[in-house]
Amino acid sequence: MAERSKKRSRRKKKKERIPRQPMPVRPAEVRNKDFTEVALGFTPELAQKEAQRCIQCANPECIDGCPVAIRIPEFIQLIVDGEFSAAAQKIKETNTLPAVCGRVCPQEEQCEVVCILGKIDEPVAIGRLERFAADYEREQGDVEIPELPPSTGKKVAVVGSGPAGITVAYELLRKGHAVTVYEALHDLGGVLVYGIPEFRLPKAIVADEIDTIKKMGAEIKLNMLIGKTRTVDELLDEDGFDAVFLGVGAGLPWFLNIPGENLNGVSSANEFLTRINLMKAYREEYITPVKVGKKVAVIGAGNVAMDAARSALRVGDEGTEVSIVYRRSREQMPAREEEIHHAEEEGIIFRLLTNPVRILGDDDGYVNGLECIEMELGEPDDSGRARPIPIEGSEHVLDMDTVIVALGTSPRTFISDTTPDLETSKWGNYIVNEETGATSKPGVFAGGDIVTGSATVILAMGAGRDAAKAIDEYLQG
Repeated sequence: MAERSKKRSRRKKKKERIPRQPMPVRPAEVRNKDFTEVALGFTPELAQKEAQRCIQCANPECIDGCPVAIRIPEFIQLIVDGEFSAAAQKIKETNTLPAVCGRVCPQEEQCEVVCILGKIDEPVAIGRLERFAADYEREQGDVEIPELPPSTGKKVAVVGSGPAGITVAYELLRKGHAVTVYEALHDLGGVLVYGIPEFRLPKAIVADEIDTIKKMGAEIKLNMLIGKTRTVDELLDEDGFDAVFLGVGAGLPWFLNIPGENLNGVSSANEFLTRINLMKAYREEYITPVKVGKKVAVIGAGNVAMDAARSALRVGDEGTEVSIVYRRSREQMPAREEEIHHAEEEGIIFRLLTNPVRILGDDDGYVNGLECIEMELGEPDDSGRARPIPIEGSEHVLDMDTVIVALGTSPRTFISDTTPDLETSKWGNYIVNEETGATSKPGVFAGGDIVTGSATVILAMGAGRDAAKAIDEYLQG
């Protein structure tokens, strides 16, 4: 009798499932007025409860889903055991920027989408647990700087301090090579500091994680535009570098090429977000010029468009109305679902199946309207999404006084123009060996958005890890 009772108890216990733990966030009606971080992060109790959902499967596909191959089940088990700082250190065996990735990487398309638990339930919140572990380690002051081997005597120039460049610098320093990081702007971080708003990724966290390479001995040179201030050939031939890594991103914004784009009140999302993020226009003590009117249209529906729209709402005056204008449907929006959801909560208006055809202006050259045409969805195009088709006779004008274009970016040509033996594609991206990041120029490697076009932080870091391994092998002859 007692034995049957034990079996029933075991069966009951096996059926009990812990639901995925929601991320605590600040109320939408409060957060949409400031730049304080939206997501609050897990408490230790929530983190352990979520970590207990991991079934520690024998063949964890989540590791293969991660571009930098974090040992995910191992760090999650450390959280279950209450070894929070050890969990962060486990992550940092392969990921240089865990607090950053835990906030901005699309885990739902990478490690979480292949989570075995996700086949029968919601997947483990891997990204949120990564953020928790990294934040805990930093807040406790437990951050460990890797022990470095003896110097190899080799020097590497890392051009660009975004996620790819920082990853390369970190990995090469761990191998004993000397690293100098060249950054064109006045602060390190690349897209992490100029592209992603404070409410999504606090700059202090980026600075803390990047500070690791400084403590490891990297030399930092700011306000250095390679291709202009110094060429790649000069780095190799005159400055004594044995190899160069190019992680310069793709910072040239695309526009619509429609009438009226030269009017006052039209800007790219790149310029708009750089003024707000890197030049701190959101803080009263800074006088960086940034202004939006009462009616703002953001063209596009990716993460950058969401960032621009939510930022415009925050820097606008009371009553400022911000709209996302997108030619496809909601289901086809490329932004993360979480970012779309937060934008909706905060009051962003979504004008879908709407395509701009002309920007209207007043006699003084300022925007006063956006002429659009309604669209309907047809057969799939090359991207696999249904092709938007204009509906004849559906032209209409939206009352707008600010237009922000967030359609994507392409590479700038400072380096390729001054490095004739560096092979590029017809779009200006550097052509590399996919496994090593080696370019057509001996000793020069590249990775991140300059190779792939606009992509994710973690994909750039994965390219950086591969390139660092290849550079180390190259330096060893």
